[in-house]
Amino acid sequence: MSMNRIQFQPGLSMPEFFKLFGTEALCAAALESARWPDGFRCPDCGGAAHCILHSSGNKVFQCNGCRHQTSLIAGTVFQSTKLPLTIWFLAIYLVSQAKTGLSALALKRQLGVSYPTAWLMQHKLMQAMTEREARYTLSGKVQVDDAYLGGERVGGKVGRGSENKVAFVAAVSLTDDGHPLRVKLSPVPGFKLKAIADWASKCLAAGSTVYSDGLACFSAVTQAGCTHECTVVAGRKPKDVPELQWINTVLGNLKTSLSGSYHSFGFRKYAAQYLGTFAYRFNRRFDLKTLPQHLLVAAAQCGQHSQRSIRVVAEVHC
Repeated sequence: MSMNRIQFQPGLSMPEFFKLFGTEALCAAALESARWPDGFRCPDCGGAAHCILHSSGNKVFQCNGCRHQTSLIAGTVFQSTKLPLTIWFLAIYLVSQAKTGLSALALKRQLGVSYPTAWLMQHKLMQAMTEREARYTLSGKVQVDDAYLGGERVGGKVGRGSENKVAFVAAVSLTDDGHPLRVKLSPVPGFKLKAIADWASKCLAAGSTVYSDGLACFSAVTQAGCTHECTVVAGRKPKDVPELQWINTVLGNLKTSLSGSYHSFGFRKYAAQYLGTFAYRFNRRFDLKTLPQHLLVAAAQCGQHSQRSIRVVAEVHC
């Protein structure tokens, strides 16, 4: 049996990680490079000329033009944190390298922080990953399927009417030789023509060819300039439907990831973040070694997120 090169790639080892980000100075330098890859730019006026002030050990940048001052962590997910950057960078490493996800409880034990702190750190990073994924669309050959996240609660409704179930569209784009390239997992209000048309206009590039199991609502992708081809499943098992092999594989991996790492969370409230996080890791699986650096860039550029704002964003998707 041949070795899967993607599955068995080395990734970034922990000794390598500590060599790159083992001190506060190394972390600060990496954050500065991630936030301003082409050199400092004033968030107020966009000027490049600046001087550096040191206040209580923290690096503060002052624009020579408008005199606006900004710290290294201001305007990032690290803003207002009382934790050292080394703890944050370790969280980024652990979250990015966990193939099946990492619960807040496991993160708490690894970092040596309280559970509320670990939960907030995890959700800030998840929000950064989700926002990053929202920038991309799928193109070419795309397999899609309807799915639900969550299950019934004790004493609640069962089936599709469960209060803790969230409908979402799962889609995977394929390379020319038929291998999975990128996935997109998007919560939707339901599987109606309008909902799928709106989803397609945001998530698919015009000219794509969409393959589905024949659910009527997926014909709406044609409103976004896509071609639709359907395969009637008629009760066949996923393994007997090669036309939809990869979307079924992705959904199977998603189920394994969530059930293996998370045992208690609000599916309806935080569905977008958990789905976005899975997609973020999957879409960067070809180079695990650079994944922490990619997540650092996302965290540095996605803006500030307080606990309240994270909960408010989650409510929008309910």
